[in-house]
Amino acid sequence: MTTHSDDRQFWDAAAARFDDEPDHGLRDPRVRAAWAARLRSWLPAAPSDVLDLGCGTGSLALLAAEQGHRVTAVDRSEPMVALAREKLAGTDARVLVGDAAEPPVTGRFDVVLVRHVLWALPDPGGVLGTWARLLRPGGRLVLVEGRWGTADPVGITADALADLAAPLGGAVRIEQLGHDRELWGRPVDDERYAAVVRPAIRPQRHSEIVDVHLILRRGDEVLLARRANTGYADGLLHAPSGHLEDGEDVRSGMIREAREEIGVELAPQDLTAAVVLQHRAPDGGARIGWFFVARHGVGGEPVNREPDKCSELGWYPLDALPHDMVAYCRAALDAYRAGQPFLLHLHEKGDAIAYDPAGPHRAVPLTAPAVPGSRP
Repeated sequence: MTTHSDDRQFWDAAAARFDDEPDHGLRDPRVRAAWAARLRSWLPAAPSDVLDLGCGTGSLALLAAEQGHRVTAVDRSEPMVALAREKLAGTDARVLVGDAAEPPVTGRFDVVLVRHVLWALPDPGGVLGTWARLLRPGGRLVLVEGRWGTADPVGITADALADLAAPLGGAVRIEQLGHDRELWGRPVDDERYAAVVRPAIRPQRHSEIVDVHLILRRGDEVLLARRANTGYADGLLHAPSGHLEDGEDVRSGMIREAREEIGVELAPQDLTAAVVLQHRAPDGGARIGWFFVARHGVGGEPVNREPDKCSELGWYPLDALPHDMVAYCRAALDAYRAGQPFLLHLHEKGDAIAYDPAGPHRAVPLTAPAVPGSRP
């Protein structure tokens, strides 16, 4: 029996030689051209948002980026991710460390692309449902799978995959690939195929991630953390923050995040709700942020408890905040200073994540209505 850790260690060790396989490294121009042609037929013609899960060293992600698509690639092996980032340098693709079964992404995509991953997951039917929920209406799953070997085969047959995808409704198209030797750089005699799955469009209730953010005050200063190695807004300053876990209320979540990120032990009475903000990232993913105020000295001295995600902590004047901040956090702190408790901050596509004093200002205060009968 193998564990999640064992499996990751196997792929970590395999990273250095992974591209030696013709269909992994795509070093042979004929093999590369064959995969590029197939990928072009599976992906939308117009530039689209493509999520490549279990991306390995990023060969298919690179083909998709070269064809004009906006690519986010995910793999849980850090050595694989390092090679993928090197391969995708010079493109706009993002490469993240994360589990394909629970990808660390927000927003939705036009395509979820997965090659040689589904067969190895413990609950492939459940994972297909997770991936389908990452799609925009009309989106598609592109699954390259197979049943490899003859004496002791592993993998998943096309018929079995079609059965797993049936609960999603919509349409499933199977394209057999084993006969095309140029895809593999040699003849093969086992089953290899691509499944293009277009799930039925079902109405979904609106749902958003809920974040909590700490405005820790030291007189006229506020504590900010510089993000690092997260795949989002790295190098920029942001308030200590995180998202709620299942079943948590916002105040309990803020207390937990303060303890985990900066080692400050807060009690419920130490927190005051200051700003509630709806934020939409440039890629379209929306979330709700609750900003709480606490005073320095309560709960201990802040320290950097997550150096793998935060390169430094620092105190900054509230009335002269630095420019190298995450834009929506800067907007929330400006709203807090102005006494505006409710705010929209909805990025448009193409906006920068970083605050830009000369850029578009997306903050829209939501003024509370007057109580009927009260004086203006």
